[in-house]
Amino acid sequence: MRLFVICALLLLKVTLGDACASGKFTESGQCCSLCPAGFGVEVECGKEDTKCTPCPQGTFSSSEGLGPCLPCAKCPLSVPMWASCSATQDTQCECDSGFFFLSNHGLCASCSKCSRGEGVIQDCGPQGNRLCQICGPGTFSEELVSTKPCQTCTQCSDSEVEIRACMPNSDTLCMDKKLHILSRPALDVPGGTRDVPLLPGVETVTQEGDTGSAPGTPKFTPQDDGGSNNILAYVSVLAAVVLGLLVYVAYKCWRSCKQKRALSKARAAELGTSPEGEKLQSDSGVFLDSHSIQDNQPSKGTKRDSKQDNRLYINLPPHRQEEVERLLQEGGGRGWRQLGAALGYEPEQLDLFGRGEAPAHTLLSNWAQKEGSTLGLLCSALARIERPDVVTALNCPAQGVSVV
Repeated sequence: MRLFVICALLLLKVTLGDACASGKFTESGQCCSLCPAGFGVEVECGKEDTKCTPCPQGTFSSSEGLGPCLPCAKCPLSVPMWASCSATQDTQCECDSGFFFLSNHGLCASCSKCSRGEGVIQDCGPQGNRLCQICGPGTFSEELVSTKPCQTCTQCSDSEVEIRACMPNSDTLCMDKKLHILSRPALDVPGGTRDVPLLPGVETVTQEGDTGSAPGTPKFTPQDDGGSNNILAYVSVLAAVVLGLLVYVAYKCWRSCKQKRALSKARAAELGTSPEGEKLQSDSGVFLDSHSIQDNQPSKGTKRDSKQDNRLYINLPPHRQEEVERLLQEGGGRGWRQLGAALGYEPEQLDLFGRGEAPAHTLLSNWAQKEGSTLGLLCSALARIERPDVVTALNCPAQGVSVV
């Protein structure tokens, strides 16, 4: 009997748990209440029900829950505020087009994009990142990178036949009913006409003089070999084109390698070193200027002093910033991610920048808002990751390099 009572109580609690929004109960079995938007938990649910208190100034709670009020975010420098913080809504910052404000990190991040088979249900903007959802029945999205909602599937007309149904990642595929592989000529029969299929290699005999066959009787004829010959000709031409392309690509690769070797030998002769010595110098991280070596050969083991460039990166012309971002984006193994590590960014922040379309722009824009973001510091970081081409694009003063 006691076991039966315990089972009944457990069953009652499970049944009530489905209807309890919070999923928690007091000691007396009462469902714990949720704090509404604009309120936070003052006393957690336990012996008694949940006690809520309004969010004080500088905090907010945007939805019902059992948590405390959260502190309001602050817009970063040079990012205008779109809407101030209230008890039910966090601070809204107006980032550039293609970016949204990430309150947890206090920066503008690149908007996400929906993949194939997904549609946008909330566009990227001040309210947050773009939200995607898999296209439901009757809708589709064929774009590999989509920024639009799911489209309605096409319905085949009466003169068409459906050969593939609509799927989340592709539209309905229809074909005109008149495009038949087999034709159906009408034959005169007693009581009316009748359609019979006419297969390849079959022709209809209608001459009255043929014996042993009635008018309109199908008769087999030898199949025309022209189609087979045409297919063989097309395959031969296609094979010749592919072979020609392969030969052309191999020739270009060979010529490019030959030019690179000639250029390497010329540079080695200009510097007075062998190609192996040049490779060792590049691996050691020391950048040699051939003109300075030729003009100042005696001072080979000395250091040259240079002034620190105190210009701010944010004051560079836009076209110069775009050129620097492009070089870092195309840097491969020594690109924007290595520069971010040299500037002191954590791997988690760099992974966050890498989710967008222009991580180099996001990195430099975020770093430019910090105090002391001078070209001198940026050029030093670029020198540490061995990117003299970007230093040249920034037009930094010549940095002193110790030649060992």
